[in-house]
This record gives sequence, structure tokens and C-alpha cells, in this order.
Amino acid sequence: MRGRPESTIRVIYRKLLTAYGPQHWWPADSPLEVVIGAILTQNTGWKNVERAIDALKEAGCLSWHRLHNLTEEKLSDLIRSSGTYRVKAARIKAFVDALFRDHAGSLDAMLGGDLETARKRLLSIAGIGPETADAILLYAGGRLTFVVDAYTRRILRRHFLATPKDDYESIRQIFHKAAEPQEQIYNEYHALLVELGKRHCRPRAACDECPLRHLPHDPSL
Repeated sequence: MRGRPESTIRVIYRKLLTAYGPQHWWPADSPLEVVIGAILTQNTGWKNVERAIDALKEAGCLSWHRLHNLTEEKLSDLIRSSGTYRVKAARIKAFVDALFRDHAGSLDAMLGGDLETARKRLLSIAGIGPETADAILLYAGGRLTFVVDAYTRRILRRHFLATPKDDYESIRQIFHKAAEPQEQIYNEYHALLVELGKRHCRPRAACDECPLRHLPHDPSL
């Protein structure tokens, strides 16, 4: 790792915000939609997630009580567009079951209290990994936890801010130490990194016109 990662993290945020502007994430109408979207987006594109959420809305099933009463088979049919839909239906049902079993159907209760305790609650649910848990906490609960995805790992690695050996938690802590601890900034920063990853920091880097092209980097990493 080179240079001062904390200052570089802050520089990257300013450059991306100037280049791309606010991203208005998460694209959802309610915390419930955030949760469902965070589970459905695992290993698929957002357009597929949108189709699945639209299907749930059209069927009148986008409420905690309806999801709780819905059979896993019917849920699978409704979210078929999201890819690995049977696996994702099981994960949604596991989340909703935990919500009603342990928190009387209250998402605020599930996501409330000490942050790390709330995070452990989510991580104990089958199919909820760190990235999904942090997305739910940040975007549905307004909690101060940074979401680390594949784009983030690639961007930090290429800019000498992380190495292939750094695990999820190590990278999460880089942002917790460097970025200003505000919900809006954590929210915006993650969304901006996703946009950068889609436009430029792809598996085969496209550095021309990249907002970060003047920062030290190695596109082969």
C-alpha cells in the first residue's frame, strides 16, 4: 500500500462527486424494497432486480406480512427474473421469518441498537453476507456502515489502497477511518464507486477520461 490512504480516500470521493454528481441511491420506494433489492441483486444486474420487484408489486406481495404468508414456491415464481430465484426466495423467506420471529415484524427493531450487534443479527440469517448486511443497514436503516462490493475492492487495489489479501472487514475499516462519518457520504460514496466501476474500472480498465486517471494507479491489478 502506498501513500496516505486516508487522504486519498477523501480525494477520490471529491473527484467522483464532481465528475458524476449525486447518484440518488438506493433506488427504492421504502426500506422494505431496499432489503428485498439487496438480497435479489446478489450475482445479477439491477434491471433483473427491478423486474422482480415490479412483479412483487403487481401481485400485491410487497409487504412484510404478505411476504411472511407467501409460500416459497410462489415467491420463487414472482422473482424468477432475478436469477437463482429459488435460492433468493429461500433467503428472503429466512430474512422475513427472522424479522417476525425475533422482532415482531419490526425492521426498525431488527436494525436498531448497537451497530455491530445489529450487523451480527443480519449475518446470522442464512444467505446474508457482509455486503448484503451492510447495504441493508446503510440504505434501509440509515446506519453508519460502509458497503464494500467488487467494484470497491478493484478500485482500491488498482489505486494501491488495498491488496488482494485484504478481506472485506479490512476494506470496510479503511473507509470508516478515512471518510467523514455521515450517512449521506457513506451512501453517496458507495454509489459513486459503483458508477466508476461500471464506466471505467471494469475488469479490463478504461482509464481514458476516468476522473481518477491522474492519481497513482495500475490498471493491470
